[in-house]
Amino acid sequence: MIEENSSLTSLNASNNITIGEGVTFVGSISASGKAFINGNVTGQITVDDLQVGQYGVIKGKIKSRDMDVHGEVHEEVNCAEHVLVHSTGLINGKLIYGELEIQKGGRVTGSMDQKIRK
Repeated sequence: MIEENSSLTSLNASNNITIGEGVTFVGSISASGKAFINGNVTGQITVDDLQVGQYGVIKGKIKSRDMDVHGEVHEEVNCAEHVLVHSTGLINGKLIYGELEIQKGGRVTGSMDQKIRK
């Protein structure tokens, strides 16, 4: 039992969240760690590092430091540092970013504004 509790404590201490394939979530997500989204999320997401899996679909406002997009992101993205849109990825809406990298086949539609670093 002690071993199980220590595993749960270390899992909670990581401040990460996963929304798996087939899962639908409506609401706000806020975490100081990483979020891996491979399901459907509608709402607001504020995380340090966001990874959108191939089956992930997010509709809402996103604020992160880094983003890695294999799936779809719709509405508004504010990414302070680096956005990587993979060949299967789509960002549709307003994108504010520090650096943007788009692989062949990746798509970004809507408005884009680069934050100027000082």
